[in-house]
Amino acid sequence: MIKFEHTVFALPFAFLGALGAAQGVPPLKTILWILAAMVGARTAAMTFNRLVDADLDAENPRTAGRALPAGRVSKAGAMALMGAGIILFGLAAGALGPLTWALSPLALIIILGYSLCKRFTTWAHVVLGLSLAGAPLGAWIAVSGRIEAPALWLSAGVLAWTAGFDILYALQDEGYDRSKGLHSVPARLGTSGALALSRALHGLALVAWALFNLQMGSHALPWLGWAAVAAMLAREQWLVRGGDLSRIDQAFFTLNSFVGLVFFLGHALEWWLSKSMLAPI
Repeated sequence: MIKFEHTVFALPFAFLGALGAAQGVPPLKTILWILAAMVGARTAAMTFNRLVDADLDAENPRTAGRALPAGRVSKAGAMALMGAGIILFGLAAGALGPLTWALSPLALIIILGYSLCKRFTTWAHVVLGLSLAGAPLGAWIAVSGRIEAPALWLSAGVLAWTAGFDILYALQDEGYDRSKGLHSVPARLGTSGALALSRALHGLALVAWALFNLQMGSHALPWLGWAAVAAMLAREQWLVRGGDLSRIDQAFFTLNSFVGLVFFLGHALEWWLSKSMLAPI
């Protein structure tokens, strides 16, 4: 019901937030609790999404084969899984510090509330972006105990990037959303307007991540990572130009799965090389 491989969208940014806050590798205990928080939050959010959308998914030919509408998972089982995810997230947030614990109810409201947004607002894509943006911000807070400017730029980039690619994915349901009175950017602005807004959001993501690099005093490797991400986002937009959805899986899943990994690796390699070069001194 929940695809593990989709974790690569947000998890690298969570680890990048932890790396940036620590200016190196945080304690293993902190890394494991961050991972637990990510697993709990994502499990709860995705399961809630499947539960509240079960009837809509059953009517949509694209989603009718999902586990709940197809009867492969029971609603009771899904609710138990969601509860376990919420408990795990709460335990992890408490273990990571007082500020993460204090902010955890707000985080749950955002990540669960996203699933209801398309019933009343066009900007559900932005709420999804805000949900994923909590990963690097929460990890930064878990390590440093406070909110700092680089974390905000990193998270703002994740918000804009996520909203941009979710708009592209929603193009597949433009007609269905209109027929059911559901709200989305493609349903409201049409294909051309949705594509333009998605491109603008990806441009904003690159600006935010550039400012993150500047705030971190980054050198060559993080900027090479940034340039590679820019190329991937340009490729993503090129693949769906004119509303062509024949390669949406490559644009949405394949390219976006590498964005966080590449950006994280640029920063991780710079930190590792700097430590290696300074070690003999």
